[in-house]
Amino acid sequence: FFYGIVMDAGSSHTALYMYKWPADKQNGTGVVTQHGECHVDGGGISSYAGQRGAAGRSLEACLDQALKEIPKQRHHLTPVYLGATAGMRLLQISNPQQSAQILQEVGHKIQSYPFKYQGAVILSGEDEGAYGWVTVNYLLENFIKYGFVGRWFSPGRATVGALDFGGASTQITFVTQEELEDAKDRIKLRLYGQDYSLYTHSFLCYGKDQALKRLLAHLVKGNSASIIHPCYPAGYSRTLKLSNVFDSPCTAGSKPPSYSPQALLTVQGSGHYEQCLGIVTEIFSFDSCPFSQCSFDRVFQPNVTGNFMAFSAFFYIHSFLQRVTGIMVSTPLDLDEAARKVCGLTFNQLQLVAPEQTSRLQDYCASAVFIKVLMMRGYGFDDRSFPRISFQKKAGDASVGWALGYMLTLSNLLPAETPMVRKALSPGAWGGLIFLFVILLIAVLGFIFLRVRDGNKKGGSESTI
Repeated sequence: FFYGIVMDAGSSHTALYMYKWPADKQNGTGVVTQHGECHVDGGGISSYAGQRGAAGRSLEACLDQALKEIPKQRHHLTPVYLGATAGMRLLQISNPQQSAQILQEVGHKIQSYPFKYQGAVILSGEDEGAYGWVTVNYLLENFIKYGFVGRWFSPGRATVGALDFGGASTQITFVTQEELEDAKDRIKLRLYGQDYSLYTHSFLCYGKDQALKRLLAHLVKGNSASIIHPCYPAGYSRTLKLSNVFDSPCTAGSKPPSYSPQALLTVQGSGHYEQCLGIVTEIFSFDSCPFSQCSFDRVFQPNVTGNFMAFSAFFYIHSFLQRVTGIMVSTPLDLDEAARKVCGLTFNQLQLVAPEQTSRLQDYCASAVFIKVLMMRGYGFDDRSFPRISFQKKAGDASVGWALGYMLTLSNLLPAETPMVRKALSPGAWGGLIFLFVILLIAVLGFIFLRVRDGNKKGGSESTI
């Protein structure tokens, strides 16, 4: 086997994915599988800004695991890619020097291992969306399939749209036949002899963690040292520094007039669904669309079509809602009802039903309401299209995200043209098999002929007695 490694350096944490494919099929599409994964302890690499060397050190445990899980004789042949996403995009905006330093540090750390280092880069939001779409459709075998007759064929299936919800950004990507009025959101791909015209858009500052920060910033008025948060559960309160709210480019523009980073803010939950829905809606802008139609924030979007797979935080929020409320969450009405139920639970009640998630329980009401506004009012899913969304963490044995699509594309494991028909055996082997089959067929027919003849003889002799 050949192996490849992708490090997904997200805003809230880093994950390392190991992939493998048969050594005799470097261009044998449809054969890449996930070999293993490792999740780095601590925050994303952007959270180590200003801590020299810390971002690189954080990767050591997972790189050590990769050393053990990938055969030693393959180490020097195994490419390693690190792709950083919205957390580093934000750091690049607020402090380009620290962003460059962190990329350099993690690069040096990876290069100290015996793998084939391929670079550490910050992905654009559109690339992240497109690679996620490639991953989803590759794993679902929508591009190409290996048939039981020993050859590749195109299954002729429609592709599936991809919905990604990270810590700092969210992406929507799908094939559309509609004219795209904003060229920035168009990506054209040619895979396996098929042309795909994708609509993709990434919304920076609309990932889960940044959206929660923006809600807090929206609630802080003037010099108030205490606020009531309708999306936090009743019975929950926390005290934090104002710098924790306004330390991001997503919230910097909302700083109160006499902002003091060290000032303390006390937040008390009230668990009020309608008020929560109101303030969540206010962090979106649904006004003044310069195109024939928009999702939000003056961004063009065609109508959603076909099936979709929703992953990352979409999956975790959806599964939490299902588990805690017992509602299947397969229609917009289900989502509304489940969000209402979760927002109506006190912090103590939430701790009783999901004690293992104590550190995150306060955020589920806000997150549920956020994805309701994002998906229904923002993206335009409705009673007909929402049930066509599948919320998944994995497809087969592989985690869904942009990492696999990134490696497939960069390592040329996705050819642009239709792969040649691949027989499972060489022509010589096929010839030998056919010859054996003919010999076997003659032998069987000869055996049947002899049995029939003997039977006829026996029958003739019995009739003369």
